[in-house]
Amino acid sequence: MTVRVLIADDQELVRASFRLLIDSAPGLSVVGEAGSGGEAVVLAGATVPDVVVMDVRMPGMDGIEAARRIGADPALTAVRVLMLTTFDLDEYVYAALRAGASGFLLKDTSPALLLDGIRTVAAGEGMLAPTITRRLIEEFSLRPEPGPAPARRLDALTEREREVLTLIARGLSNTELTARLHVSMATVKTHVSRLLAKLHARDRAQLVITAYETGLVTTGANPESAL
Repeated sequence: MTVRVLIADDQELVRASFRLLIDSAPGLSVVGEAGSGGEAVVLAGATVPDVVVMDVRMPGMDGIEAARRIGADPALTAVRVLMLTTFDLDEYVYAALRAGASGFLLKDTSPALLLDGIRTVAAGEGMLAPTITRRLIEEFSLRPEPGPAPARRLDALTEREREVLTLIARGLSNTELTARLHVSMATVKTHVSRLLAKLHARDRAQLVITAYETGLVTTGANPESAL
């Protein structure tokens, strides 16, 4: 299947460069371009892409608010947002992921990593640049210990599901989960699907946030660069 991509960036040259790169990659196709967050929301509703490559800073509505609105639209539940920015400030990372973004990369990332990021979030996984991951964990380390209310969000999980959630938060991919847990890929996918449903998460990036916010995983977990 072809992954349909919507590009949202206020710089026309950047959009043109991304379009050329994405359209030339096997299995990827650009279905639209937006110059602002507001345009991205409208075009996402009109084209229903698989992935929106979204700049954080744009005039009018920024990318974080646009991601939030796309994530809140019942008709766009399958749309994934990959945030791109020239800045790696903590508040952008956390706000973007809380808004429903599935990944966060810097604009100076390599073309290969950008294409890999698009494919990764389209597959329902999360994507964070290595430097972004370190900053995100630092952000969690500065937050107070979770109280009983956040922890109760995990009450519906089985012990096995808690174990899987912990490993996901530490950065293990599905393939790595099968090796660690000595189970089949189908079993791992079933566990992940149940976690997404029980925790009302859009994707693995949201599962990672839940694991840290509830205190299931501490900041000493040393997660990998890809969530």
